[in-house]
Amino acid sequence: MLKPPNEPEGATGDNERPIGELVHELIEDGKAYARAEAEVIRAIATAKANALKIPSIMFGMAFLLALAAIAALAVGVAMGLATLIGPLAGGIVAFLLLAAVAGGLGWYGAKRLREDL
Repeated sequence: MLKPPNEPEGATGDNERPIGELVHELIEDGKAYARAEAEVIRAIATAKANALKIPSIMFGMAFLLALAAIAALAVGVAMGLATLIGPLAGGIVAFLLLAAVAGGLGWYGAKRLREDL
């Protein structure tokens, strides 16, 4: 280490500390920095989770209501066909019709997924 010009060669300054103490301080500072970074990441994740909570609940409710609407449609189609061809045949035809629509949508979704990947 360079000494100031007015200090004799063998003298040590008051501001010099042992290497072990400096290394210990460096390690403690590193630990404190890592803890602070972890707290920042935790705060960001918590804020994002809280921001997504209400929209997730709303999407879940919308999904359940969509399922109820599809069930009502299926019952309506089956009841409408029941007056024409009987209750059992109306239910079977309604099932086949809605299953064909679901299969077509699933096939199209799988096709688009393969194209996009």
